[in-house]
Amino acid sequence: MDAAQQEATARARELQRSWYGEPLGALFRRLIDDLGLNQARLAAVLGLSAPMLSQLMSGQRAKIGNPAVVQRVQALQELAGQVADGSVSAAEAADRMEEVKKSSGGSVLNSTQTTASSGAPTVRRVVREIQSLLRSVAGAGDIIDAARTLAPTHPELAEFLRVYGAGRTAEAVAHYEAHQS
Repeated sequence: MDAAQQEATARARELQRSWYGEPLGALFRRLIDDLGLNQARLAAVLGLSAPMLSQLMSGQRAKIGNPAVVQRVQALQELAGQVADGSVSAAEAADRMEEVKKSSGGSVLNSTQTTASSGAPTVRRVVREIQSLLRSVAGAGDIIDAARTLAPTHPELAEFLRVYGAGRTAEAVAHYEAHQS
């Protein structure tokens, strides 16, 4: 790879970090590991061609152009978290991945995934919706800049923007739970 290609790849990964919170290669590798997939299966579930997935992972392409695919990625991230915390079995995860694959990108999560036994949305689901909304308005870099601007006069609002707009879901869940009551 020549210097120009290396620079373009680095630029694409930095854009991915600002848009998706991390480079897509790292995100997709984690989904592959957490959900027991291979690249071809992940591409099929997301509705991407295998070459497109490869280009996104390697930084040859920066952006996922289809919003439905972005929503499927988010659904798989949530599912991977549920597998990791033991609330969803591997067999259930396989069934849910089929639901994600068939979705047009809207909510594909069934009631046991999106709501607690009371019928209320789970904290993780609420946090993911807030994150999705903020990230649909601006990239992580712009949100962090806005948070820095607000910090001197509105530190709590700046923290909210930073945590939900550019932070990891686990950090946002902890923030949400700390501010309830």
